[in-house]
Amino acid sequence: MSAGLRVEISDGVATLSLARPERRNALSEALVVELGEFFATPPDGVRAAVLQGDGDHFCAGLDLSEHTERSALEVMENSQIWHRAFDHVERGRIPVVSALHGAVIGGGLELAMSTHVRVADPTALYALPEGRLGIFVGGGGSVRVARVLGTDRMREMMLTGRRLDAEEGHRLGVSHELAGPGQAPARARELAERIAANSTVANRVILAALPHIGDMGADGGLWAESLVAALTQTSDDAAEGLRAFLEKREPDFRGG
Repeated sequence: MSAGLRVEISDGVATLSLARPERRNALSEALVVELGEFFATPPDGVRAAVLQGDGDHFCAGLDLSEHTERSALEVMENSQIWHRAFDHVERGRIPVVSALHGAVIGGGLELAMSTHVRVADPTALYALPEGRLGIFVGGGGSVRVARVLGTDRMREMMLTGRRLDAEEGHRLGVSHELAGPGQAPARARELAERIAANSTVANRVILAALPHIGDMGADGGLWAESLVAALTQTSDDAAEGLRAFLEKREPDFRGG
């Protein structure tokens, strides 16, 4: 752990913990870089990851203490560091399950929305306070958060500072699942282990293809879907998956 990130690996699942509880796990530039580096080149044998926060909060967003005296160019460069890091999370090689609790605010919400499966407990609280701070999102929120909530809802949250509780956030799609009090990390781990048991080929294709297809027009997207279907359904893993289904057993995927 160097910039506030603790990494533990067992049974093919990496657990990454934001470890700055004294600052509500606010994201420094160094921590963002460290996150990006991990997901750009995950260790061999890691097939899925859990992302969680120490203490009472997942992440309260940008560490504003770093942004007191920066030029416009420096702010833009910092924003692009966040973009690159969160792209490595969303479009990287391994599926990421986030366990959300407490504050999931600003940059913390941008980080959460770059993960692929999101589990929240009843304490989770979502907000975009940029309007009240005189700033604008810079970690990809205008794409990732708006993609889930819609531009209209995101604009309203930024203008008013209104917060979503766990139930409302779940209803709007911020979380995919609600866990019991304090149970989000355990449930996230359970889901990560299930995902890690999938075909590695299928997992990587799902992560890589869907965002690109979503950015295409209909004709290009349908063509790309057919190509990806052809590549996966002729793989060794697809053949093993079909055999396992017919033989009523768990598949033994080898990544081919």
